[in-house]
Amino acid sequence: MEKYPNKNCAHYILYSTSACHLCEQAEAILLDLPLSTDIVLEVIDIAEDDQLVAQYGIKIPVLQCQQSTQELCWPFDHTQVQAFILSNTTK
Repeated sequence: MEKYPNKNCAHYILYSTSACHLCEQAEAILLDLPLSTDIVLEVIDIAEDDQLVAQYGIKIPVLQCQQSTQELCWPFDHTQVQAFILSNTTK
């Protein structure tokens, strides 16, 4: 199975963890956006991976575009997320 079966989709990962109110706010922002169907959003709990905890432990929530590997670190709002997605889908 391919990791990204639809190569035309932009794949974004939200690195977060449970019991994190900032992560909940970030996810709410992402779910509230009128995202196109060409975007895949995956939420990954960093607590399940020691390497992710070391990398993102004090930075979460972090939104990452898988194709460009660019990251948008908290704090961010609707406008910043939309601009981040637009800048990564037009490349």
